[in-house]
Amino acid sequence: MIKAVFFDIDGTLVSFKTHRIPQSTLDAVHAIRQKGIKVFVATGRPRPFINNIAGLEYDGIMSVNGASIVLADGTVVTHKPVEKADIQRMIAYQNEQPIAIAYATDDEAFVTHYNEKFREVFELLDLPNPQALPAEEALRMDVMQIIAFFGEDEEPYIMSHVLQGCGAQRWHPFFADCIVSGTDKATGIDDICHHFGFDISETMAFGDGGNDKSMLSHAGWGIAMGNASDEVKACARYVTDSVDDDGVAKVLQRIEEFA
Repeated sequence: MIKAVFFDIDGTLVSFKTHRIPQSTLDAVHAIRQKGIKVFVATGRPRPFINNIAGLEYDGIMSVNGASIVLADGTVVTHKPVEKADIQRMIAYQNEQPIAIAYATDDEAFVTHYNEKFREVFELLDLPNPQALPAEEALRMDVMQIIAFFGEDEEPYIMSHVLQGCGAQRWHPFFADCIVSGTDKATGIDDICHHFGFDISETMAFGDGGNDKSMLSHAGWGIAMGNASDEVKACARYVTDSVDDDGVAKVLQRIEEFA
């Protein structure tokens, strides 16, 4: 029996076309919660950037790819901020290579400067541009995620020489979500299972992006959206229809079959 379901936001709960959660998904989530199944948001977004899940009923939010987990009643399950040494090295690197970076905590976020790639991604996500501040402001914060706009070719050097205590996850070629090493959506599921006493076999996860691969392969039932890439689909146990074709609802309406 499935006891907990985890949902990515962008491209899974929320359509990139409408920037909304389909009503079929909202209704299906309500129905499974009425059966006692717990629902968790599992996103790469930091909490200040979660602005598009109005109307969704849930029991907790796993943000920044598992580094932060807060239940609906305010209970903190997981809190893994980026080490200050990594932030200091990142600031020094930025002074030499002025790449755009957004630093995010559980409560606030800012960007060091804007470029066209940054604006394109935030438009895709239907997010307002955060305030621009000097990078040094990050040193006074409990940074949960560094959203760094560097290419995949730059990633090996930055992750080995600059963000030495972080791992990089990406679902878009323009940027990487950098959080504490050894943390991802799969470890986030484990943290929630431990908190509530669930077995991993009693979990289901929905996703469509590269940062969802770990949880799709780890959950009892990994469900890839029809709009996911073949690489993501290969990590899942089942492939449903796209977010715009009621893919989530079509699975939840027959969740008893996934045992």
